[in-house]
Amino acid sequence: MLLRLLRTHVRPYRRAAALLILLQLVQILGTLLLPTLGAALIDNGVVARDNGYIARLGAVMVAVAFVQVLAALGAVSLASRTAMAMGRDIRSVVFRRVLDFSAREVGRFGTPSLLTRTVNDVQQVQTLTQSGFGIVVAAPLMCLGSIALALQQDVPLALVLVLLVVVVAVAFGLLLARMGALYARMQTGLDRLGRMLREQITGVRVVRSFVRDGYERERFSRTSTDLFDVSQRVGRLIASMLPVVLLLMNGFTVAILWAGAHRIDGGAMRIGALSAFLMYLSLILMSVVMVAFVFLSVPRARVSAARIQEIVGTPSSVVRAPRPVPAAPDAVGHVELRGAQFRYPGAEKPVLQGIGLTAGPGESVAILGSTGSGKTTLLNLVLRLFDATEGSVRVNGVDVRELDPEDLGRAVGFVPQRPYLFSGTVASNLRFGDPAATDDELWRVLRVAQADTFVANMPKGLDTEIAQGGTNVSGGQRQRLAIARTLLRRPAVYLFDDCFSALDHATDAALRTALAPETAGATVITVAQRIAQVQYADRIVILDAGRVVGTGTHDELLRDNATYRDIALSQLTEEETVHGLAARP
Repeated sequence: MLLRLLRTHVRPYRRAAALLILLQLVQILGTLLLPTLGAALIDNGVVARDNGYIARLGAVMVAVAFVQVLAALGAVSLASRTAMAMGRDIRSVVFRRVLDFSAREVGRFGTPSLLTRTVNDVQQVQTLTQSGFGIVVAAPLMCLGSIALALQQDVPLALVLVLLVVVVAVAFGLLLARMGALYARMQTGLDRLGRMLREQITGVRVVRSFVRDGYERERFSRTSTDLFDVSQRVGRLIASMLPVVLLLMNGFTVAILWAGAHRIDGGAMRIGALSAFLMYLSLILMSVVMVAFVFLSVPRARVSAARIQEIVGTPSSVVRAPRPVPAAPDAVGHVELRGAQFRYPGAEKPVLQGIGLTAGPGESVAILGSTGSGKTTLLNLVLRLFDATEGSVRVNGVDVRELDPEDLGRAVGFVPQRPYLFSGTVASNLRFGDPAATDDELWRVLRVAQADTFVANMPKGLDTEIAQGGTNVSGGQRQRLAIARTLLRRPAVYLFDDCFSALDHATDAALRTALAPETAGATVITVAQRIAQVQYADRIVILDAGRVVGTGTHDELLRDNATYRDIALSQLTEEETVHGLAARP
């Protein structure tokens, strides 16, 4: 999985990778050449007391070292730039895939996990790539080159270096084999910790109101301690690597010195060759350690790559049509549901079934029902956050599955029950509806949404900072700003999902009065739970357990529909209900 991900994203940087390998080869050749030149300097210059030879060969060694340093700097810089670019590309791919997800996929993975995969998991792969570019190619070549040049110096003694490589590789292999499962547990623990933090920060008012601070601290402490324990076990394994390397290095250094001294004493080996051997021993150990530390990141990066591929390889249940039907230039906003049904995967019963609904331009349709009756899901089908499992949803006569998502977004404006404001200013949030809107246009929609007064009283008016999620304004103010944002877009279809619930009666009445001329030529579908908010709609649709159980005006439903009467009796005053029932024959 990791190799496939890296192969896919390294292709655009093939030239940079080829240049990187070339620079590393130059660096390795210089590194390997220096011990051989040093051996020649000792044997032919120092021992023979030839100062001219020492000067000439010393100058060559300085030049080689200079070229080696330049190549190393170039390789490090190129490796960093290429790895960062690859990380950017992978992060962009994951981000675009998440944006394509329907609400079903987002719910399946969960927001904390998607955040961790987009940021932390990509960072793990990027870190491995950066270190791998600079080491994975250079270190094996340095190791093999050192052994080959050591064989030229003295074959019997070179076999000790071969044995060293085998022993170190086995020792590191055993350590790395134990890390894969631990890194998988670490990433899962990060997901759990992120999810818990999100819950606790978002729900801090609920935690405090129910005096559950102690319980939440204990729950967080347990999760954090579990992650600490796993991280500590990984840390112990990493910490054991350096002592193992030093022990092996010192042991083999003693062995080489002992064997080399006997061979020099017997005339089978020169002093310079022993010096070169000790330098090659250091190069071999250094290359093995570098590779080992890169491979320390491999188990975690492999887990992260699998998690990234799971996101990238998950198709959205809402797929863009291969040949979208273009939106009609004179589209006026006609919504129709024909036998629409929606069922969550694995659910025993559908959330919506057999929904038939038509709403045309200039018409105000209200959808009323108890909690869990499928009101919001119905709007989500129109928005195509979900696709109907049976039947069809049409906007301007075209199935939403055949429309271009951008055309659908321009045609349909949506105000959710819990509107979300982005970090920025009041103006930047409103201009989500129309980036080219002037300040005068912003103030106009604010007046319609009954939000101009509180915005004018803010310290900087339209330039007042809004916190992420709109947490520095009240719930009613968020709803009115969200309504203003949608009005600025002037869509052909307005979907209001119980977005007046946080308003007082006076503000609610004033807002609806101001909205009427703004939405006069558009199709308006309003979801609500209070009859007072929908009784003046042109048509009211009653949902119960995912089915339409009544359609008509307020008076007609009071007279003919038992479900609506029950809701009315529970919400309206006796006088209001009797007045409505007076029309009943």
